[in-house]
Amino acid sequence: MRVIDLTHTITPAMPVYPGTEPPVFEPANSYEKDGFKETRLSMFSHTGTHIDPPAHLFAHRTTLDALSAERFVGKALVIDCKGLKDGEAITLKHLEPYGDKVCKAEFLLFNTGYDRHWGTDEYFGDYPCIDTDVLELIIRGGYKGIGFDTIGLDPIADTFLTRHKRLFDACDTINIENLTRLELCGGELFTFACLPLKTADSDGAPARAVAVFED
Repeated sequence: MRVIDLTHTITPAMPVYPGTEPPVFEPANSYEKDGFKETRLSMFSHTGTHIDPPAHLFAHRTTLDALSAERFVGKALVIDCKGLKDGEAITLKHLEPYGDKVCKAEFLLFNTGYDRHWGTDEYFGDYPCIDTDVLELIIRGGYKGIGFDTIGLDPIADTFLTRHKRLFDACDTINIENLTRLELCGGELFTFACLPLKTADSDGAPARAVAVFED
């Protein structure tokens, strides 16, 4: 079995969405004083590689903790979009080469290659986003989730969060942001797991995302 980690490491210096604060790591207990190490963590619920549920945008909609664990595991397909320039849209033509694998997948993960900008100002640039046709296909398809190697489903300039609102108003498909190393997953179906922290009334949570291959 081969496991590929698709998760960014959470650090105090990591990129965060504009307007939020970076994580704080505060020493709570030490080897020298207490005989063990413990750290107090303080961070926003949408830090790093994380999952958005419908409750991120809408009150009284589905929270992450209300979803069963099986909703975070399934067959995934990575869609190669690395050829796109800044501001260009991910369209249905990018899905066409994958044929019926698009329908067989439970998660669609979009590889724009933007994770190469992680830790730089360029990461907050005009990254490619899915267009309306792709979004409607996702909604009709009943997918468990979609994922991106960018900081958002919507363009960073879209403060109305148009795509988020359309998705979460229509269904319980989760949205995973800030994935990385998707290029290592190839173009075939594979087992994907993205398990969030289980907190009460969760509007979102960091997650450990992995691809699993039976070699």
